[in-house]
Amino acid sequence: MDAVMELFRSRLAERGIPLSDRQLEQFQRYYELLVEWNEKMNLTGITERAAVFEKHFYDSVTLAFYADLSTASSLADIGSGAGFPSLPLKICFPQLNVTIVDSLNKRITFLKHVCTELGLESVECVHGRAEDIGRLPKHRDGYDIVTARAVARLAGLSELCLPFVRKGGLFAAMKGAQPQEELDEARYAIRELRGKLDKVETLRLPEEQSERAIVLIHKTESTPKAYPRKAGVPLKQPLLK
Repeated sequence: MDAVMELFRSRLAERGIPLSDRQLEQFQRYYELLVEWNEKMNLTGITERAAVFEKHFYDSVTLAFYADLSTASSLADIGSGAGFPSLPLKICFPQLNVTIVDSLNKRITFLKHVCTELGLESVECVHGRAEDIGRLPKHRDGYDIVTARAVARLAGLSELCLPFVRKGGLFAAMKGAQPQEELDEARYAIRELRGKLDKVETLRLPEEQSERAIVLIHKTESTPKAYPRKAGVPLKQPLLK
């Protein structure tokens, strides 16, 4: 095992997330596939190995520092892109039933290939717009945890994500630094979509020291029938007062 993986393993172990050799192998293979496929489609601007392990893999797993994923059974990742944060979380918490929603079919093809190569089971990759998928009975009001990482401003993002969260479940928006302005803007949308802000956790990536914030919102009731609105509307015309 080299220094990059040793550091990655020790940093997660410090947060109570031990990784087996098999899990480390899965992360290494994920990295290889990411770089390989990135040559033919735009998955990430970050390809240097140590940077991928910190800025994609470690950053994704930070959600588990503040939400109890060891007892959760289902997680939905909206606008997952190259599989962040859902696939690193799935590797660390194999019991999770994961649903990934992404509007670009090429990315869905990549994610399915990663799951096959890594031997990840109980991962459903869904091609479609969150506004459409969030209206399907199979997915609506159904997930313990719903997350999105660096997708959109919180007011619009809440309308994409909260319809997937079960009553009593958690929506975790993974943001960059200083989300207060977005939070202020999104208060009406969160309330209208039957969410309640729980807390905002902040951290810094250990090497790069860039700031991150995780906004934790609990779902208080089922989603009103009016939401989500038609595809494209939530981000163009977010629910504002």
